[in-house]
Amino acid sequence: MAFFTSEYECKLDAKGRFVLPAKIKANLPEVSNNELVIRKGFEPNLILYPMAEYKKIHYKISSLSEFDPEQRKLKRMLFRSIAQVELDNTNRINVPGPMLAHAQIERDALLIGTGNYIEMWNREVFDKQMINDIGEYSALAQKYLDE
Repeated sequence: MAFFTSEYECKLDAKGRFVLPAKIKANLPEVSNNELVIRKGFEPNLILYPMAEYKKIHYKISSLSEFDPEQRKLKRMLFRSIAQVELDNTNRINVPGPMLAHAQIERDALLIGTGNYIEMWNREVFDKQMINDIGEYSALAQKYLDE
């Protein structure tokens, strides 16, 4: 099982490639074989899954009914927002241009480990999404994590 935490800054080259940080690479499950899946996030960000983690989601998406109009729409939207990528021999990932545009990423990106996947953000956009009030942070932690 993948276990990603912390944040990492990275720079993209002119072709939209970046080097996956060593600590993230070290936490990729062996069964993923250097394959990742990138999905456009519901916010202006990208989600990077190791292949093993993505397969769990793929099963759920694939099981949506082709006979239900609402499920067809969701299935179409999700599958069109996904790209499969591989790490090259220098641990670089090539992010498709339309995905970078969705996340408003040009040269600098922020990678955030969020457990079993990684989020990729434009730093300025990410900072606007963050909780700035310690009281709100505490209240959310209590609401969702307190037993």
